Amino acid sequence: MNTGRLIFTQVTDLIHREQFNRCMSLQPMPRSSKAMTARDQFLAMAFAQITFRESLRDIEACLRGCSHRYAMGIRGNITRTNLAYANEHRDWRVYEALAQILIRKARRLYSGDSNGLDLDEMVYAVDASTIDLCLSVFPWAHFRSTKAAIKLHTRIAACR
Repeated sequence: MNTGRLIFTQVTDLIHREQFNRCMSLQPMPRSSKAMTARDQFLAMAFAQITFRESLRDIEACLRGCSHRYAMGIRGNITRTNLAYANEHRDWRVYEALAQILIRKARRLYSGDSNGLDLDEMVYAVDASTIDLCLSVFPWAHFRSTKAAIKLHTRIAACR
């Protein structure tokens, strides 16, 4: 039996509570949930991303089945209703601010590492992802004869 800390907890501990709370205070929700904090929402959505959950129902069922939610740092009640409300009303700029903090940490950690490229020019990362849609709801998005989808093209530019 494992007596150490969970890997999920070790990864999420890289985000300090003070920094997280500072990001949350920048864009407060109109009405906060007593049963689920902003940190619980973040941890649930991070868990969903890491474990490839596909819906709020899937997230809720998986977390309800986890006997070690408390060890993961999740203190509140994760339900579809709470997650849906939080996802709808929490401003995206909160997570942008959090991402900027993590990017700065990563840059400091890897500033001395050489990736072997030594490029002085702008570097672009291009991604084209297909997002599945429901054909009955989006009849204009024909992808195949029985499927609807859109293609999302993303370009990220970085300079050294």
